[in-house]
Amino acid sequence: MNLRRLIPFFDKSVSNWSIEARLLHWLTFVWLCVGLIVLFSASYAVADGRQHDGLYYFKRQLMWASVGIIFFQLIVNLSLRLILRSSHWFIFILLGLILATLIPGLGARALGASRWINLGPIPIQPSELVKPFLVLQSARLFSQWDKLNWRLIFAWLSVFCLIILGILAQPNLSTTALCGMTLWLIALAAGLPYKYLGGTALGGMFLALFSISVKEYQRRRIMSFINPWADPTTNGYQLIQSLLAVGSGGTLGSGFGFSQQKLLYLPIQDTDFIFSVFAEEFGFAGSIVLLLMFICYATLGLRVALKATKSAHGLVAIGITILMVGQSLIHVAVASGALPTTGLPLPMFSYGGSSMISSLVSAALLIRVARESSEAEVVPLRRKTH
Repeated sequence: MNLRRLIPFFDKSVSNWSIEARLLHWLTFVWLCVGLIVLFSASYAVADGRQHDGLYYFKRQLMWASVGIIFFQLIVNLSLRLILRSSHWFIFILLGLILATLIPGLGARALGASRWINLGPIPIQPSELVKPFLVLQSARLFSQWDKLNWRLIFAWLSVFCLIILGILAQPNLSTTALCGMTLWLIALAAGLPYKYLGGTALGGMFLALFSISVKEYQRRRIMSFINPWADPTTNGYQLIQSLLAVGSGGTLGSGFGFSQQKLLYLPIQDTDFIFSVFAEEFGFAGSIVLLLMFICYATLGLRVALKATKSAHGLVAIGITILMVGQSLIHVAVASGALPTTGLPLPMFSYGGSSMISSLVSAALLIRVARESSEAEVVPLRRKTH
């Protein structure tokens, strides 16, 4: 491969892509650039207070974005058939890392959860990295549902369950729910029998209710969501500060860099509540523009899925669209008080290397589907020789 292709702006092949692939390509980089700008503003105060360097988190995010772009460029230029064939290896590796986070001494604990593991000096979050590979492997499985024997189907469903249960045990209910819903919606799009889908949906609901009944902090989150002002200094504090930030933005916002809530009032403002800072600085108008960007991305993703020439490719497009746009809308809903507080990052906005790489890999997979769906290979006909 030409090394210039690893740099997006030097990849001359983009001009030959389908219209959907090109639009998704540039929309992804608009999303990334806006996310980096917002992170710069949201993280400056907390980085200055904790690290004595206001650019600390921004510089690290730039580094992770650079790494993610390399993976992005590799994937958009790789055959999707090859990617699908190798996805199971990443599933097994990341499943091992997810289970390793539960082992005392291996998993790194933060905020009462063990979601990270340190590979040397680099902390990674396997539950974030596994998302695009769950989409790939589930698309591969569900697209061949009628052709596979039950032993193989049961084996892969068991692997999916182990991943979901491992993430839930960290504990990470929000990511568990997102992964479960993504798998379920891919299965629905694949046309699996409703009796299996209905049983799985009921099982997921019971699992969520069981987790909430066992974990006290999850129950407190639900109660604080219903009435955050009943306990404004502890359980309802995050949501109240987030609502103050969103409400303070007004129509046009306070202006870039002028958020007041990010000055150590709003907790976790560079990850779980980064949209609150965005809404305060860019207001209702900016929030509508951001939501329109998500709608454009979803429309393109569904168009790619409908144009896919292979069922597995179409399911990959649907799964990635659900993952990127669904997670974004859940994050916005949490920040605006429409859903209970969760720990889901906003793709390509929130601080975190694993989230950044996972988001760029996911976007690259959708673009690759768009390329393969619209670019037919022309096979030259040989002349007959007499």
